[in-house]
Parts: sequence; structure tokens; C-alpha cells
Amino acid sequence: MAAAALAEGLLVALPTETVYGLGARADHPHAIARVYATKGRPADHPLIVHVRDAHAMRSWAATVPDYAEALAEAGWPGPLTLVLSRTERAADFITGGQDTVAIRVPSHPVMQEVLDLLADLTGDPAIGIAAPSANRFGRVSPTTADHVVAELGELLDAQDVVLDGGPSSVGVESTIVDCTGERPVLLRPGHVSEADVVAITGLTVGTTSAVRAPGTLASHYSPRALVLIMDAEGLAARPSDDATTGVLALADIPTPAGHVRLSAPQTPEDYARVLYGSLREADALGLARIVAVPPPPDGVGAAIIDRLTRAAQE
Repeated sequence: MAAAALAEGLLVALPTETVYGLGARADHPHAIARVYATKGRPADHPLIVHVRDAHAMRSWAATVPDYAEALAEAGWPGPLTLVLSRTERAADFITGGQDTVAIRVPSHPVMQEVLDLLADLTGDPAIGIAAPSANRFGRVSPTTADHVVAELGELLDAQDVVLDGGPSSVGVESTIVDCTGERPVLLRPGHVSEADVVAITGLTVGTTSAVRAPGTLASHYSPRALVLIMDAEGLAARPSDDATTGVLALADIPTPAGHVRLSAPQTPEDYARVLYGSLREADALGLARIVAVPPPPDGVGAAIIDRLTRAAQE
């Protein structure tokens, strides 16, 4: 049903390993316009095209450097997006008017099945699904189908579809790497770290890029509650009996008396999985603020720090 809806130009909220996406056929201007309108997303903010496999990438990307091939081989399917020079197929309504296109091969089995079925229905093995996070622009990304319904349910048409594929296993958006220059440039951190990119490509990572990428505005991923980032010592020094404050920190960091513990993840990977759900829980509880103690900046910790930093911007 979901693949048929996409083929007809309807919207489908889809599970991926990163977060849930609001999907539309990447070659359907009207459907893509509905994605932008439903999310309240600026028209110049590019979308990521999700495809079945690395072979399909060639239909969307005009030039694929050797190091990008290496990243695709090592990181796909998975939470890695590559930005490449575009073919004519990647229209302005997908790229935000840029001459580049962002491409990803997702690993979630439900998303993979939808891509396979859509390819069969359309007769196009390189068909793409544009699927930005299924939330209002700038708000907290959804990691369950219930989050999608709470966020966008009233904005979707009766014929649109919300697929429930369980909680997202990664929990933060994909790493985005600009692959249009001589060296890769990390545009957005994710589960695939900068160290991973260096190890895969054998290249140092560049520091400058003119590419606009999703999820890189100063303020993003924001709950209604005020987000404060502290270290463990700062958290321990907070006044007691503050029932209007939620705490998000690794399990070995104590909760001050009277505060509301939102989650106590054991590892940075667990932290990433519960991050957005915890921010949403704070809003559901009507808390005034969230004190977050981020994990170390290694691996996915860099992505968590990035998301918390943007969520804390007013």
C-alpha cells in the first residue's frame, strides 16, 4: 500500500534506521511541494534522495570520485549521505537549486522493501524517495510512528500513509559528506564519524564547503522546553527539588534531587537512540527546561553534541 501511494504521488511517513522520514517520489514535483508545505520547510533547503543501492546512485549523480565510491561501499546501506554533482534527473525542487544532490541507501528493512516495490511498480530501478524527517521544520525529529502522528497527523491527507517500523535503531540523522571536491568534507555529523570517513577514504577531511545541507541551521531539533548543556559537575551543583527540569545524561551520572530523569542511557549509542524521544517526553510532561550532559565527543557523541547544541539555540 505504501509503495502504491508513493507511486501515485501521495506522502508516506517511512521508518529508517536514523529517524522517520516524510517520503515522496523524488521525481514528482507536486508530491515534493506537499512535503515542503507539510513540514513548513524553506524551499531552498535541499532534500536527501533515498535509493535502493549504489548502482542507482549513478542515475542521480554525474560524477562520483573514487573516495565517494569507497564511502558508498563501506557505508551503504546505512546512515551515510553523500553529496555529489547532480544529473538532470536531480531537479531543482529536490536540490534547493544547487548543482549537487544528496544521496543515501537506507538500511531499514521496511524502507528497503518499499524502495524495491516502488521500483517494480514504476519499472524504474533507480527510483528515489525524498524523505526529510517527518516533523515540522526545526522541531524534534521523530523516531517512532507515534511521534509522526503526533507531529503531522492533522496535516496529512486521508490517503497518505504512516508506516510503523518500530523505533529507529540509530536515532540521529545520517552523516552528510560533501564529495564534490578533492577531499571529503563533513557537513553534518552522525553515526558514521569523521574518523570513520578518514579510515575509509585514506584522506584527511576538508574544512570548507559551499554546499547547503539539511539540518545544519544554528537552531534546529528544538523542543518547547529550554535546553541547557552542562557537564556532570554543573548538573550536580544545580538547586534541589526542581520538578520543572528534566535530566538527560549517561546512566553513571546522578540525577539531582527533585529533578525529572528523562533517560539514563548506558552508552553513547543508547544516548543517540533515546535523544529525541527524551526531548519530546520533556514537552509532554510540560517541563520548563532540559539539562543535558552530553557523552564524550568520540564516534556518535559528536552527532549528539551537534544536535543538542542546535536544540539549545533560541
